[in-house]
Amino acid sequence: MNPSRPAPTPFILCADDYGFSPGVSSAIRDLIDRGRLSATSCMTMSPFWRDHASWLKPYADQVDVGLHLTLTDHRPLGPMPRTAPGDRLPPLRMLMRKALTRQLDQGEVDSELSRQLDAFERDFGRVPSHIDGHQHIHQLPIVRKAVIRAVTNRYKGEKIYLRLCHDNYAATLKRGIEIPKSLLISSLGQGLRKLAHKHTVAGNNSFRGVYDFSNRVPFGTLMDRFVEDIPPKGLVMCHPGIPDEELRALDPVVDQRRVEYDWLGGHGLPSLLAKQNLRLSRFFE
Repeated sequence: MNPSRPAPTPFILCADDYGFSPGVSSAIRDLIDRGRLSATSCMTMSPFWRDHASWLKPYADQVDVGLHLTLTDHRPLGPMPRTAPGDRLPPLRMLMRKALTRQLDQGEVDSELSRQLDAFERDFGRVPSHIDGHQHIHQLPIVRKAVIRAVTNRYKGEKIYLRLCHDNYAATLKRGIEIPKSLLISSLGQGLRKLAHKHTVAGNNSFRGVYDFSNRVPFGTLMDRFVEDIPPKGLVMCHPGIPDEELRALDPVVDQRRVEYDWLGGHGLPSLLAKQNLRLSRFFE
């Protein structure tokens, strides 16, 4: 070790969508097994979740495992007649419109969050290390109140953190990746960040990983920009997976998941960590 070099900066690298499909879950488990991730977020409303949870249990002490709250495009775990008529959750644009105009039913959101948390605890055998949201819906008005209540009431005294999607404006501009989308997500995240601060709920110090899921810019180049000047307890999200028919039937993001999986599992990540003097870390390390 070079005595003049500072200690590596710890940050969280979190793979989203565990449980989404067999190929997504197997890719995430493989990366965890090889020490290429420090966290994953789980979709407990998925029909695959119960089996996939049992396969993830051996890694419970290796990485942070949290809830990926899902309120769009899928079946809820229980009745939500106003939010999910016909037993189908709305697309993101509709959910955002209802949330921003305060038309979401708070009771239905609270109940569905509780059901997804119940499924997590039942099948994984412990409380989640963190809570975040599929398509960042956990930071929307009404939804964020439900999330804060869950952390402060249901998990009072537990060490649970929230994914905060607000990031520094200047840093976002400097990265130059999907600037409008990144700024929108960041601005929507300010409300959750304020609530978390008010209720002394822990959260990450920076949020990166937003891009258009195309391969126009090599994923390694994107990762290099995502981790540049990342502070301790900063979080980078990723979406690795092995494409399968189940995924193709559920989501438009398919082939790019394989690109991420190959890069994270290959020489790219170790080289990046060494070059940028970084290391993967759990949040409450």
